[in-house]
Amino acid sequence: MIHKFTEENISTIAGILGIEPKKSGNVYRYEIIDRETGRKLALEIHMGMQIDNDQTNLISVYTQDTFLQLHNCTAFVASELLHQITFFGKDGSKISGLIVEKEAGCSLYANVNESLLSGDFTKLPPEVMMCSVALSLTESVDFEDFNFDDE
Repeated sequence: MIHKFTEENISTIAGILGIEPKKSGNVYRYEIIDRETGRKLALEIHMGMQIDNDQTNLISVYTQDTFLQLHNCTAFVASELLHQITFFGKDGSKISGLIVEKEAGCSLYANVNESLLSGDFTKLPPEVMMCSVALSLTESVDFEDFNFDDE
């Protein structure tokens, strides 16, 4: 299901990341530089991209050494406290999350089984624990009724 970003959503993301995006058509690009660490990344939000007669939101992250994409972004959570935006995509019981930090950090968790997010994360193997904690934000999102306007 496609959800539409709004100008207000784009402004919310800009406020968390501390930078205004550059707009080109339906693409918003945030170029983030953390002067303290020297890290840089570019975040692009491709809104309503047409692929095989379907519309999708595509989130891309470019760094010096990495390129990441989250296809079919269906929700996001903006956290002022954590200084980060977590973009989500869901397919059945699998959730993927792409986290972009104000300090130009980025994490990706892909194809995580939804059951890992609702249990006791302390009982999980250490290698899996972090994704459980990071993606637990999705529990507050009703993907069926989610609307970017609700953010």
